[in-house]
Amino acid sequence: MAVKENQSIHLHKMTSVNLQGLSKLSSPVALLLKAAMQFIILVWFLCFKIPRPDVFVVQNPPSVPTLAAVKLSSWLRRSPFVIDWHNFGYTLLGLSHGRGHVIVKIYHWFEKYFGRMADGSLCVTKAMQHELAQNWGIKATVLYDQPPEFFHPASLEEKHELFHRLENSICHPNGIRDCVTAAQRGPDSGAAIHGLDQSSNTLFSTQIGNDIFLKANRPALVVSSTSWTPDEDFGILLEAAVMYDRRVAAALSEDDSVEEKIWMDINNGKQYLYPRLLFIITGKGPERRKYEEQIKKLNLRRVAFRTMWLSAEDYPILLGSADLGVSLHTSSSGLDLPMKVVDMFGCGLPVCAVSFSCITELVEVEKNGLLFSTSSELADEFMMLFKGFPEKCDTLNSLRDGALATASSARWSTEWEMHALPLISEVISRKQ
Repeated sequence: MAVKENQSIHLHKMTSVNLQGLSKLSSPVALLLKAAMQFIILVWFLCFKIPRPDVFVVQNPPSVPTLAAVKLSSWLRRSPFVIDWHNFGYTLLGLSHGRGHVIVKIYHWFEKYFGRMADGSLCVTKAMQHELAQNWGIKATVLYDQPPEFFHPASLEEKHELFHRLENSICHPNGIRDCVTAAQRGPDSGAAIHGLDQSSNTLFSTQIGNDIFLKANRPALVVSSTSWTPDEDFGILLEAAVMYDRRVAAALSEDDSVEEKIWMDINNGKQYLYPRLLFIITGKGPERRKYEEQIKKLNLRRVAFRTMWLSAEDYPILLGSADLGVSLHTSSSGLDLPMKVVDMFGCGLPVCAVSFSCITELVEVEKNGLLFSTSSELADEFMMLFKGFPEKCDTLNSLRDGALATASSARWSTEWEMHALPLISEVISRKQ
C-alpha cells in the first residue's frame, strides 16, 4: 500500500507469458520460447514504455532473460545498470534439475557472463561478496536486507485485536481436536466470571474495561513462514514438535492416559512447567497439503499446528505477537539470508534457524537467536527456551532483547544511504 501511494514510485505491469500449446513442446524448446518472449516484452517496456532512467537496478535472480534485456536496454538508452544479487539463479534451477544438468550449466554461464557486464553490483552477504569477487570477477557492495518500518513489536491492543480476527482459524478449525480446541477456555475467559461479553477474550488475552492482559496459561506462540518447497525441510519442525511433546511428558512423569486430564486442567487455569506450543505456519506452496495431512495424523497432547495465509497487514502483527520464530531456510547457494528472519527481528522476535554457511551474518547465537541442524537439536531448544513460560524463561527474554537490539541497530533507509546510494551515485557519475 505504501508503495502504491508513493508519488515518486510508478508501477508498470507487464503481461505474463502464457503461450497456448507450450506444454506440448519439449521442455528445452518451451523454456527457450518463453525466455525469448519475456526478453522482447522486457526490452519493449524498458526502452519504449518508461522514461529514460538515470540507472537501471535489477534484482537477480531471475537471470534469464532479465540480465540480457536490461543490458541491451542500458546500452540503447545510455543508462548504467546495477545488479542487486540476492542469490544465484543457477543454484535455484539446480534444485529441480541437478547442478550437472546442461540447462543449469547454460544458465550459470549466462548469469556469469551478463553479471560481469553490470556497471555496479550490490549483494546481501559478505559470503556472496567473496564468491562474486573470487569466482565471478565481480566487485560487489554488501547491502544487508532490513525490515520495513511496519515490522515492529505489537502492542497489547494490536495483539488482542489480531487474536480476535484469527479466533475461528485458531480455536475452531474443522475436524481438529488438540490442546487448543479442547482447552481453549480458561477460568478467566468466560462472561460469567467478569461479566464481560465473550468477544473480550481470546485464547491468549483478556480485556477488562480498557485494560488488556495476556493469560498466564496461554500457549507459547511459535511462527514460521514457508514457501512449502523442497528447499525447506518442514519435516524437521514436525519431528521436533513430536520430540518436545514426548520429552515434556517424560520430564513430568506422565503416562499416555492423562491427555484429557491435562486439557481439563488447562481449561481450569492450571500452569505447567512447560507450556503448550501453538505453531502458526504461514505461506503458500506446492507441499503445503502434503504436510497438512501429516499434521492431522499427529497425536500430540501439548502441541498444535495451524496453517494459514495472512494479509499483508496482519502478518507483521502476528510476528510482533509471537514468542519465537523458526526459520527452515537453507539457501540454494548457501550465500543468501532469509528475509523472513530479518522481518522477525524487526518485530523483536527471537529466532531458531537452520544452520548453514553464512547464517551467522544474521543470527548471532545466544544474542538474538539459536541455530540447529537436526530436529533433536530444535526440540532441545524448545525445551530450554520455554521452561517456565511465560514468566520464568530468562533465556527467551534475553534473546528477545537481542532481537530488538538487532532491529534498532539499522533500518532500511540507513543501510541504503550508507551503502547503496554511494555506489549508485558513483555509477551514474561515471556515465555522464
